Amino acid sequence: MSLGIGVIGTGVMGSEHARLAAREIPGAHLAGVFDADAGRARAAAAGATVFPDPRALIASDRVGAVVIASPDGTHAELALACLEAGKPALCEKPLASTTAEALRVVEAEVASKRRSIQVGYMRRFDPGYLEMKRIKDTGGIGAPTLLHNVHRNVRAPEWFTGPMAVTNSFVHEIDVSRWLTGSEMVSARVEAGPGGDPLMITMRTDRGEIVSTEVHMNAAYGYHVHAEMVGREGTVALAPPSLVSRNKEGAGGIVYPDDWVPRFADANRRQMTEWVRAAAAGTPVGASAWDGYVASAIAEQVAAGMAGDRPTALSVPARPSLYG
Repeated sequence: MSLGIGVIGTGVMGSEHARLAAREIPGAHLAGVFDADAGRARAAAAGATVFPDPRALIASDRVGAVVIASPDGTHAELALACLEAGKPALCEKPLASTTAEALRVVEAEVASKRRSIQVGYMRRFDPGYLEMKRIKDTGGIGAPTLLHNVHRNVRAPEWFTGPMAVTNSFVHEIDVSRWLTGSEMVSARVEAGPGGDPLMITMRTDRGEIVSTEVHMNAAYGYHVHAEMVGREGTVALAPPSLVSRNKEGAGGIVYPDDWVPRFADANRRQMTEWVRAAAAGTPVGASAWDGYVASAIAEQVAAGMAGDRPTALSVPARPSLYG
């Protein structure tokens, strides 16, 4: 039986989720969409139902699972509504706009005694990151000691302010670093370049590993994400994420995209495919609501400590047994 997917929010990510559900995901179909911009919703729906509000979409018998891709400030409320309705949800990051709201979602899911929220940290489904984790987990580089991350954007959006380089961008590195190392982050220190960009964020884990991340919001040349793990017996790194190399006008090499959409197109497709399978089977995959909470909690603590000249001690509550 095909799973009806409802998509809330049809901006860049939501419209891509809608397209995937309608055309590319086995065992699923696009049951409907909602967006505050009715014209944008109709364009993304491509003939599917356009709902008058998000609650109507969540409540519909035609919708078996929900993608939450609306503005960040609505995520927690909609995730809670999905939990109340007993419907699996794939929530784009962040899980909530504050750590306190994210914890409310975790507590509601724990009370339900069933994992049904997945947070859209799609790098966990990227083939390169998956291969890095496989090699690390099978001992291919020995015990890990360092993880170097690079996160570069062409330019910061106009709506980016103050700590958003940490709370909106660096959260990806928080999640993928926890996932790759299998460790928890216990301290962080931030150094800022002229004008506050780029940032160099150095974290230590509970196993003594060092995690360094360059967050460069105005790198100019393209969207570029990279990672390298250093172990006692070797290293493993992402290869250049390009299907082809190009030669023109006396120069050659790979071409970087303007944003994350083409870079992680395959990861998003794999993420939705696995989420649909998990929703049908009742077996959760990907980043949990707890993972979403931890990423937001660490990001908030790092951002709060940016003005200091000492490392910030990081802390989160004990992990609930539901996420063991």
